[in-house]
Amino acid sequence: MDAYTFVFLRFLVASLTMLSVMLLTKNFSFNFNKKRLILFLGIINGTAYLLQYMGMVYALASASSLYVNLSVVWVALLSPVALKERLGGKKVAGVMVSLLGVVLMTTNLDFASLGTVDIMGNFLVISAGILWAVFIIYNKPLVGESNNMIQSMTWILLFTMLPLLPTAAFSAEKFIYLPWNAWLAIIYTAILCWVVPYYFWLKGLKHISPVTSAVVLLTEIIVAVAISTIVLGEALTIVSGIGSILIIIAILLVS
Repeated sequence: MDAYTFVFLRFLVASLTMLSVMLLTKNFSFNFNKKRLILFLGIINGTAYLLQYMGMVYALASASSLYVNLSVVWVALLSPVALKERLGGKKVAGVMVSLLGVVLMTTNLDFASLGTVDIMGNFLVISAGILWAVFIIYNKPLVGESNNMIQSMTWILLFTMLPLLPTAAFSAEKFIYLPWNAWLAIIYTAILCWVVPYYFWLKGLKHISPVTSAVVLLTEIIVAVAISTIVLGEALTIVSGIGSILIIIAILLVS
């Protein structure tokens, strides 16, 4: 199963899950507010995934991880322009400290792991990070004005599939032949890595700024390193440990 098929099916399952929730809670309706914003967010999200996976064909995983997580910097740069968010000294310091933490954790100070510079691959992955920064920023007005969070989530997930449709169409015939463990991975990532976290993130975004949110989201790198250490037995280096501490400090600074 290629990455494009996986991400399309992931959002298909996520959308069907949210549609089921809408029906069970009697929230299903085509009459929802912020239609243009929700369509925009869905297309931005789907395009970002498409660009990331296209870029990862040329860029190494470590480089992709670094460039995608630069979204915290893009949020800090764009949020004051888009939402007039005021960045105090502590937030600026938090963003800079978090950036240093991301560099340490994704490279382990082994910059050779980033591979040779591939302009196209790097451009695509960096573009994905910028689009996710836009996604983070414009979810803020959505949660502030949306009357029905479940409804908004569902339509965003459905619209996310639009940019992914052309690539998924070429592998549609393979869907029915996927093994059970592939479907298990799809369902797991759809529900536990998107639907549930996205819901809690939107709830939290009501009370914090996009910049704070972007920095807090970097905890996923810490969790990923912790799981790889505990479950996969990978060694936790001093550099990665320092990077984790810096991200925690950054979260405290922006909170």
